[in-house]
Formats: sequence, C-alpha cells, structure tokens
Amino acid sequence: MGISLSCCENLRKVEPASDKENSEEDLEDETKSSSVINYNRTCTDVFYLILFIAFIVVLVSICGRENIADSTIGCKGANMTSLKYLFVEPALDSETTVINRMCVSSCEDYNMKSLLNRCIPKQATKYSNKFFSKSGIRNFFEEVSEDLDICWREILCLFVLAFVLSFVIVFLLQYLVGILVWLVLIGIVLASIIGVIWLWVKYDLVRRSTPEDSEVGVQRRQSWLAYAIIGTIITICICLVIFVMRKRVQLVIQLFKEAGKAITSVPLLLLEPFLTFFALSVTVTLWFYFALWIESSGHVTVQTNQSVSIVKDSTMRVTRWYNLLAFFWFTQFVMGCQHCVIAGTVAAWFFARDKSALSCPMAGSFKRLLRYHLGTVACGSLIVSLVQIVRVILKSVEYWLRDPQNKALVFISTCCHCCLGCFENLLQYLTRNAYIETAIFGHPFCEAGRKAFALLSNNALRVFVINSVGDFVLFLSKAFVVLCTVLVGTQVIQQKDGVQHNWVLLVLVGLFAYLVSHCFVAVYEMTIDTIFICFCEDCERNDGIAQPYFMSRGLMEFVQNSKKALEAEEKTNAWSSRE
Repeated sequence: MGISLSCCENLRKVEPASDKENSEEDLEDETKSSSVINYNRTCTDVFYLILFIAFIVVLVSICGRENIADSTIGCKGANMTSLKYLFVEPALDSETTVINRMCVSSCEDYNMKSLLNRCIPKQATKYSNKFFSKSGIRNFFEEVSEDLDICWREILCLFVLAFVLSFVIVFLLQYLVGILVWLVLIGIVLASIIGVIWLWVKYDLVRRSTPEDSEVGVQRRQSWLAYAIIGTIITICICLVIFVMRKRVQLVIQLFKEAGKAITSVPLLLLEPFLTFFALSVTVTLWFYFALWIESSGHVTVQTNQSVSIVKDSTMRVTRWYNLLAFFWFTQFVMGCQHCVIAGTVAAWFFARDKSALSCPMAGSFKRLLRYHLGTVACGSLIVSLVQIVRVILKSVEYWLRDPQNKALVFISTCCHCCLGCFENLLQYLTRNAYIETAIFGHPFCEAGRKAFALLSNNALRVFVINSVGDFVLFLSKAFVVLCTVLVGTQVIQQKDGVQHNWVLLVLVGLFAYLVSHCFVAVYEMTIDTIFICFCEDCERNDGIAQPYFMSRGLMEFVQNSKKALEAEEKTNAWSSRE
C-alpha cells in the first residue's frame, strides 16, 4: 500500500511537468492556427528551380576549353602557369606605338612590386594632387593601380564608414521620418508658390517693357502669361493633392514607424544586407571570372603579315550573352532571396498576437525559403532578367545601327528604352510584392502575383503615396550616406602624396557607398512593403470586433471602423487585465 501511494505521488509530481509541456505545444499550435501565415506548404515552381540548376551546369561546362598546342604557332598551347605577372615595358617616347608586354615569374626581377598580377613601380611619382593627369590613356591603368596601392587603407576605412552610416540611418528613420516627410512636402509647396510668383513677376516685367504694337512683344507676353497660368494651376493641384492625401501621408509615416519597430524587434534583419552583399560580391566575381575565360577564348589565326590574332566563333559570341544573362539572373535571384526572407520575417512579426513570444522568425523564414520557394524566386528573377537582357540587346543593336542623321530611328529607340525601363521597374515592384504573398501564404509565383496585383489595385491611392513620398525619403537616405562618405573621402585622399587620379578613387568610394546604403535601405523598403501588404490583408480578413485585428493601434486609426475596433481592443485588454 505504501508503495502504491508513493507511486501515485510520483505520478502526481510528473503530471504537472507533462501538462506544462503539452500546454506549451498547444499554445504554439494555437498560435500557428490563429495566424494568417500558412505553415502547411508545398514546393512551388519546381520547374524553374530545375531550369536554374541546369542553367548553371551549362554555364560551367562551356567555360574552360583546352588550349591544344600547335607546332606551327609557337605561342599556342604554351605552359604559362609559372609566369603569373604582366610586365609592361614603358614606351621610350611619345611617338612609339608598340609597347612590349611580357609575362614574368616575378616583379622583383624588374625592381617592381605586384598589384592585381601587374608589375608596378615601388615608389610612386610625387605628383601634386590633380583631377586628371597629363600622362594620357596609355598609362592610366598603371597610375590607378599606384593610387590604389597608396590609398587602400583609407579606402577600406571609407568602406567601413559607409556601413556605419547606413546602419545608423536605418535606425534614425523611424524617429525622423515624420519631420522629414513634412519638410519635403512643405518644401515642394513653397518651391511651387515661389516659382509661380516669379512667373507672374516675369510676365508683368515683360508686359511693361515691350510695346503693345510689337508683334514679338505680344508673343512674349502671351508666352509668359501661359507659363504663369499653367504654373498656377499646377501649384493649386499640388496643394489640393497634399491636402486631400494628408491622412494617407500620415499612413506612410506610420508605416515607417512600424518598420522601425519590426527591425528593433528582429535586429537580425540588419544582418541580411551583409549576407546579400557577400552573395552579390561572389556573383560579380564569378561573372567577371567567366567573362575573362570567354574573352580570352578564340581560335589563333596567322594573318598575311605574320601577325597573330584571336578570332571568336559564333558559339563564343553567344556565350558572351549567355554569361550576361547569367549575371542578371543570379543578381535578381540573390535580391529575391533577400526579399523573401525579409517578407517572411516581418509577416511572422506582424501576425503574431504576442510579439514578445517570437523566438527567431528570421530562421523560420529562411528555412521556408530553402525548403519550398527557391523555384518561385528563380521564376520571378528570370522574368526580370529577361527584360534586362532585352534592353541590353536593343542598346547593342542601336549602337551598330547608329545614325545621328536618322531622327526617326533615334526617336523610336529612345521610346523603346523608356517603355522597357518603365516596364522593368513595374515588373520589379510586382515581383517584390509577389514574393511577399508567397512568404505569407506559400502561393506559386503566378498566383502570388495575381493576388498582389489585385490587392494593390484596390489600394491604388495608398500605393501611390507610399511609392512617391516613401521612395523619395529613402532616396534622400541613400544620398546622405553617399554624400557624407565622398566628402570625408575627399578630405582624406587629398592628404595623401602621390595620388594622380583623385576622381577615380572617389567614384569607387561613392559607388561602394551607394551599393551598401542601397542594401540597407532595401531592407527598410521591403519591411514597409510587407507591413503594408499585411495591413491590407488584415483589413480584408478581420473586422476588429468579432475578429480582432493583428495590426497595432497606430495602424488601426487608418481603417474605416477604427473607433469601434479601438473600443473593442480596449475592452479585450480590460478583460485580460482582470483575469
């Protein structure tokens, strides 16, 4: 009997632990079942993932043909693996057109040092800092190599500065966006009013200074009067649009604040730009590597004057375009993966009742991407890359058929470029929103694109304000990072002796700063787009009373039944606090 009681006591001691575990599992299952996010998914767009893998296999297989030796041509098939450095013998005078280039085993034999497998002088010439040097294009690469060797530490520090500034600006956006947005809008209104006043003053001056019986004077007065009237109409329209859209502008500001909250709650989102930057660096490096293989390929042909030339066949020329398409596709694929990971993470944060209970939503989003939706990203990135390659092909055709005298051809070409550019931007925007739908519901690309287009069409005015005002604020953020980095770089590089091309280094620093800031701002932009899509889905699926909203109180103010929804939420919170 005592043993039975002790066993029962042990069972009673074990039961609370098992009940606790079951309750935690039930809570997790309940959270998943109550969330809008679909956790029961299947693989989407598998065909495009297979096509993507096959595309990579073909690209690798066509590069690396063996250079078979030929006894009639001494330089063909020679083993040059031990001669890794290029030595360029300087020209004796300005009239010399032939420069000797030799592959050497060591630059030290010529009292030089190596940089990018090129032999350059150990001591740079002490030129004064100039925007352009007078050495000509022949020695341009050598001079830039020397500049990089002199300033590589400073350039590295400027790269770090660009990362730090981008990191800081993302955090400050949630606090400064309200002031920044209204300053931009007030600036636009003031600039329009000042412009209209100047047009009317100019018209009055022309009216007074020109005689009434002069035909030219009458035309000038009429022209300036038309300009003033058109400017007045545009200014009135701008003021009316801003006044009517003031609540939607407040929605943009609130979306920026919500994006800041999401990034603060999931700070690992700010690591995504580093992963994206690394992946893009690998992509560019591989593209450049394959481009070197393609451009160095060809059939060695002896000309009639005993000179040797390398002639490419049709396969090698087609491979150039194949490699370029690969560059566009892989770049869009990397950016698409970033969009899906961010969208899945932010959606999991948005549709969580208890946001503090989220463990690691970014890991779950990344896992869902790898397991289910790589094919969807491959599909969307392929569509965008095809438009990009068509634009490049059209530009190449225009270059070969260029004729400045043919105005019709120039006009048609310009219109085609403009239309394709607009279509590409629209396609990228729809693709990004399709990724959001896929990250939330697990739809394939076409269905996700259709649902995203319908959702955006139903909220066209909100989308217009977000894309106009929001994108301009984000552009100012990127411009701020680039401008600060370049200004600091100007002061730093000018202090270095022997730098011959300041502008090359500053352009390099500016491009890198723009790329870094774009990666960080893209996180913020994707977060805003995801929160907006989640906001629209929340409005369509819930009413805030019988079915409570997932959105915050700040966003509830922008729904139609905001007062009733806020009252219902207050009652729910009151009952929860009593319990």
